[in-house]
Parts: sequence; structure tokens; C-alpha cells
Amino acid sequence: MSVGLPSVIAATTQWLIRAYPPASGALNAVLAEAQARQAATVAAWLRYPTAVDASLVTLVGPGGAGRLDWLVGADAGELDADEHAWRTWVDEVVASWAASLLTDPALAAAAIAALTGSEHMGASPVEFRRLTDPDAYERNAAPLLRHPDLVLPVARLHRAGLVERLQADAVGAD
Repeated sequence: MSVGLPSVIAATTQWLIRAYPPASGALNAVLAEAQARQAATVAAWLRYPTAVDASLVTLVGPGGAGRLDWLVGADAGELDADEHAWRTWVDEVVASWAASLLTDPALAAAAIAALTGSEHMGASPVEFRRLTDPDAYERNAAPLLRHPDLVLPVARLHRAGLVERLQADAVGAD
């Protein structure tokens, strides 16, 4: 994985899981987090396609979760220092793209196809089945995270940019 992206992926995954909690139970929590992590990974790799891009986000920071918190009605004003620190690594665009990918398997498949041959994927394909073809257990584990109407406010923030990015990749592949 490229420099700088593990922090963005981990923080964005945590934000998604906290904004859209999994069904109760330890297994559901693990399955929901795995799905959110796969979506955040694909989104981050698309957003920061090169090691240079990833290094730059490490220098300047991704922007934080402020607008996302406001959008979902979270009260971020009562956070302690540790809670606030990880939230600064949330990337709004990555969260929006991840939300779009979680609710649209065809878009997720196109996003993964766009990563083929990228610096992140390299020569060996990476498995993202939980994102593109979740089974019944995975769907039941993350009903809020995969509900198109519930994640719509976050998904629509930057969905157009994701679609444009994927269309540009498709045109470049011809």
C-alpha cells in the first residue's frame, strides 16, 4: 500500500462504521468493518492513484470529518483529543466514494476494474468480493452502511467526481 494511505483508509473506515453502525454482535461488527475497509481502500486508491499523490496527502492532510459529521447529524463538538485526532485523517471524498461503492455493486466493479494495473494493485489482483458481491451475512451485518437512501447525503457529495473518474479511465483504456 502506498505511503500515507493506511491512515486515510483506517480513519475513513472508522468514520463510516460509526456513522452507519453495524447490526449487533461481534461477527456483524467485523463483517461490516471489512466491507467499509474494502470500500475505503478502493476509493482511496482511486483518489490518490500514485505514490506521489499519497505522499502529498500525508503532507497536507485529507481535510477531516467536519462536514461529514454535520451532514449525518453527529455532534463532533464533544470529542476528546484522541477522538478528534483520528478524525482529522478522514477524507471526505474517499468517504463519499466509498458510500457510493457500498450501495452500487456495478459501480464498485467498475472502480476495481479501473484500478487494474495501477501502482496500488500491481501485478497481482486484490480480492474485493465483500464490496462487489456481498453474501447474505455481509448484507445483514451492514444494513445501514449499504442502504442507498441512508447513505445518499454522503454518497452524493462527490459521486459525480467518481463517475467522471471512472469514465475517464474507461475512455483511456480504449
